[in-house]
Amino acid sequence: MRNDHWSEGAARVITRHGLREPSFELAAEAYTDATGGSISGSSVRRVTQGFGERLVAKKSEEAERAMAIGPTGEPPRARRVALKNAIEGMGNVSSDGTMVLIRDEGWKEVKMAAVSQVETLTPESKRRRQKQREGKRRHEDIVRLSKHSYCAGLWDADTFGPYQYAEGLRRGFDLLKQASSVNDGAPWIERITRMNFPKATQVIDWSHCVQRLWAVANAVYGEGKPETVAWVERQKDELWAGKTDHVIRELNALGLDRPSYPDVVQQAPGYFQNNRERMQYDQYRAAGCPVGSGTVESGARNVVQPRMRRPGRGWKRENAQAMLAALGELHSDRFRWAWQQAYSPVTQGSPIS
Repeated sequence: MRNDHWSEGAARVITRHGLREPSFELAAEAYTDATGGSISGSSVRRVTQGFGERLVAKKSEEAERAMAIGPTGEPPRARRVALKNAIEGMGNVSSDGTMVLIRDEGWKEVKMAAVSQVETLTPESKRRRQKQREGKRRHEDIVRLSKHSYCAGLWDADTFGPYQYAEGLRRGFDLLKQASSVNDGAPWIERITRMNFPKATQVIDWSHCVQRLWAVANAVYGEGKPETVAWVERQKDELWAGKTDHVIRELNALGLDRPSYPDVVQQAPGYFQNNRERMQYDQYRAAGCPVGSGTVESGARNVVQPRMRRPGRGWKRENAQAMLAALGELHSDRFRWAWQQAYSPVTQGSPIS
């Protein structure tokens, strides 16, 4: 087998290794070990990034089509993006950012969305983790997110919006009767998500709220002190019960505007006040909504960072975009489908040369 010509099946295997291994050189070694075929790291790079480049072009066209004003005569329910792995019941979309090194530019933010299926696990469910079966809230239902799909790119917020929307359409988000969006409270995420999916219930990630409570308590009472733990536990219980106004009064009573306190502490009352409408955790739990954005945060750690954070000068911007598009499809369990889309007769071209 020549190093510059590959069958379609071999090219797919090469690309999988190029996306999964920490480097293209290690991917070449893994391919040789698995198949006995000889290939260089530069060839793995060319095949892998070639696939990603096609996805970038395809996704750009798709995002533009998803946001375009419909032509005269288009049926109201016409699909701008074909369904793939459509969500059943309830869905969630969460968004976040993570940093990668871009050559000649420095560290730049990758914006990412994770779209997931939502289901509720009762206290009797055997699929609950051990801590969920034995913890403080063992008698409560647990919301579980699964069947994740991702889109990620080096985009500003407004460029990110159409890609988030297109990914939601692919999963049938527009068809759901119930949907949620759990995020960390960043204004750009709320704005874009509300524009794309106005019917989704907006929720502030529970762990971000709790982290702010700990920051306040540590500053006021001291780290590791019994009164610190007691204060946080009281506020958590109030917040969990939907009594956000009580927590805001407690924060205001502490006089947190002292210059000696860090910004996150001084800003805590405003953070809870400004986001109080998205902290109704008692109502979210009753409706079966998730209250954690761990899916997109773990997506950043597991989809983007292992492959995109490597020693060296960083990625060229166009190569980073290609890799991010391909990684999103791989970790969405759509790799073979995406390959067919990228190299279909409509798009023409071949991955084998």
